[in-house]
Amino acid sequence: MTEALRPSTPDGALRRVAIDPLSRVEGHGKVTLLLDEHQRVRQARLHIVEFRGFEAFVCGRPYWEVPVMVQRLCGICPVSHHLAASKAIDAALGLRAVPPAAEAQRRLMHYGQILQSHALHFFHLSSPDLLFGFDSEVGRRHVLAVAAEYPEVARQGVLLRRFGQEVIRVTAGKRVHGTGSVPGGVNRALPRDERDVLAAQLPQVLDWCEQAVDLVQRLHEADAALYDGFGAVPAALFSLLREDGALELYDGRITVRDAQGRVTVSGHEPADYLDLVDEAVRPWSYMKFPYLRALGPDEGWYRVGPLARVQNCEFIATPRAEVRRLQFRARARAGEPVQHGTLATHWARMIEMLHAAEVIAEILAGDAVLGSELVAELPVRRLRGADREGVGVIEAPRGTLIHHYRIGDDDLVTWCNLIVSTTHNNQAMHETVRAVAERYFDGRDVTEGLLNHIEVAIRAFDPCLSCATHAVGSMPLLVQVQDAQGRVRGGLRRDGDGRIAPLDTARALEP
Repeated sequence: MTEALRPSTPDGALRRVAIDPLSRVEGHGKVTLLLDEHQRVRQARLHIVEFRGFEAFVCGRPYWEVPVMVQRLCGICPVSHHLAASKAIDAALGLRAVPPAAEAQRRLMHYGQILQSHALHFFHLSSPDLLFGFDSEVGRRHVLAVAAEYPEVARQGVLLRRFGQEVIRVTAGKRVHGTGSVPGGVNRALPRDERDVLAAQLPQVLDWCEQAVDLVQRLHEADAALYDGFGAVPAALFSLLREDGALELYDGRITVRDAQGRVTVSGHEPADYLDLVDEAVRPWSYMKFPYLRALGPDEGWYRVGPLARVQNCEFIATPRAEVRRLQFRARARAGEPVQHGTLATHWARMIEMLHAAEVIAEILAGDAVLGSELVAELPVRRLRGADREGVGVIEAPRGTLIHHYRIGDDDLVTWCNLIVSTTHNNQAMHETVRAVAERYFDGRDVTEGLLNHIEVAIRAFDPCLSCATHAVGSMPLLVQVQDAQGRVRGGLRRDGDGRIAPLDTARALEP
């Protein structure tokens, strides 16, 4: 686990290697490896170096603006923030339920988001590493190379994401930063003809989702030792579950399993998350470190997201995804009740994408989504002198997302707390980076291939660094090695155009 800096050399210094910034992730961050005098990795730090401040400037705004405002945290998963905020505002206003048509549309919007985000991550961001290898030449590790060598894979990825975006468009009004969900329900009816157009595409979409699961399963089976062992760090699993134990991505109660698969928390009410979770801070990152209160900050960290959810649930309620979940569980490393290999996250992610397509098919086949009652009547405020308070929890593509608001008598937000998926995974990412660095870094030679191994480990979490405090694709990368006295001894620089050159050792490493 990440710990306070400890002296390891006579003058108390640690040698440091920095990766700055990370590439093919959403947002800006860097990694620092701290080495002792024997060149062993002592600590790994993932720094979030951009500051967003939404928890501060949402205060003072009318509550009805919040679901639209907070989705500006991100252009990749705005629907997740849109819906989590809507659920929280509903609760603060005293609404126990929204009309069936609104519930169906919100769920449809959410599962469209799950599908499009999972497709984007797997096909566009991670498939180059998985298909070509972590040590492949830099010029091949991008989606255009995938399109050239695996054209059908790339085509399916593009079309799957487009379908998910269309689901979002017809429910939210726009593919990105829509306004469909409002306090108490939704603001537009789903036209029958648009429902029929989406429904007609589902047989093909479901088939492509099955092929995506096949692809990642073949990759896993072709090199099981790598997929089981790469970045394998035992971690507790944290997610929402339906009351009967089924995978549930829109609603549910909090369940936690320890690293050995034993249920330690079951049926915890999401509104009482603060009884379960607390957050620590570190001076070198804008991202907080959540932990289970009962275990404390050193032992209470956990994992959220697809790898946690698929293993936390007792079953998946849609038939195709359940068959694939059982195959996933049967392939877990022998003798281990929980699969902790970081690369197995991709397999779990594709199972969830298939599940999302099945849920979309179920919703579109029903009549509720075409209902005309769209907004619940808002309760009359009778209690004065105390803030109204509400919590909205949802399973975003990257993991559990918590929005918590208080609203004053004047209908303005007085307080806000957000714990996003990537924040939940903060310590798990640190542990994974350290595990990979300890295995692949000899403490001397900094190579581009080594750096990509570290980035592959982080990328598997699909981190959204902009949410956790925006460029996807080729980004500058700076790696520096310092000796124990703080002198820069070498490194590499990758420019925004992809060119790699030796580092100018005269430049000091930023603190």
